[in-house]
Amino acid sequence: MPATRNRCSDCSTNSTPRCANIARAVAATRNRPNERPSHGGGGGAAVTEKSAAERIAELAAAGGATIAVAESLTSGKIASALGAAPDAGQWFRGGVVAYHPEVKRGVLHMPDVPVVSRPAAEALAANVRTLFDATLSVAVTGVGGPDASDGEPPGTVWLATASATAVTAERARFDGDPEAVLDQTVRFALDCLLDRLTASSVAAEHG
Repeated sequence: MPATRNRCSDCSTNSTPRCANIARAVAATRNRPNERPSHGGGGGAAVTEKSAAERIAELAAAGGATIAVAESLTSGKIASALGAAPDAGQWFRGGVVAYHPEVKRGVLHMPDVPVVSRPAAEALAANVRTLFDATLSVAVTGVGGPDASDGEPPGTVWLATASATAVTAERARFDGDPEAVLDQTVRFALDCLLDRLTASSVAAEHG
């Protein structure tokens, strides 16, 4: 089995502050697919994916947030995790599985850019949020493998989140076979949603 080489290689000013930490933490749980790191700065005990979705549900309900998702390579896995969380009918608006490029462009108005790119992820996140009238959205597009795509190696994932005030994007590389890449991408998306909701909750408390 190859060594884990997970990184967020494009953590710019258009990324969330803990981009690299989230990507590394997800990589650390690669061989424990139902576990994910705690949100204490990258350390601490792992919690289950179910618990992460439950925490998202708790924060969304408490803050009056609604969530939408746009998925490509994960084919609905993120929506499935969120839809199984408590009281999802109150805060989960829904999702779009836009696997084919024509669907990305026709339904979610992705511009004429490479499918695996920052502009693609940002457009998917921004437009699915508008489509579902959600307060927060997450979108993923990437290369599950085993072959490269759009000049990007297998395991490359672009993830974006969108709110009414900002769209942020992150690039990560995940090792493993296609199934492992998908598992890590789902965990990465849930972590980013949880991070955004937590930041919003803290900001509200100190506002």
